[in-house]
Amino acid sequence: MKINPLGDRVLVKAKAVEEKTASGIYIPQTAQEKTQIATVVAIGDDESIKVKVGDEVIHDKYAGTQFKDNGEEYLILNYADILAVIG
Repeated sequence: MKINPLGDRVLVKAKAVEEKTASGIYIPQTAQEKTQIATVVAIGDDESIKVKVGDEVIHDKYAGTQFKDNGEEYLILNYADILAVIG
């Protein structure tokens, strides 16, 4: 399914959370923080959006609407919920 966000919304895919720390300690799923880093998959048609497909972004922790498509988890964010572009 092809999803095109409308207006000032951005479709992102959350980055996978690492299960092992740098020192080699494994962290169980129940103790992991929800990631706030995602990759932009699609953008709405608002000309004020300053991110592009493929950018890695940091977003507000509890922002957006989550959904699954073909087993993949996505998030639709308002552009204002994106805090920074990484890189």
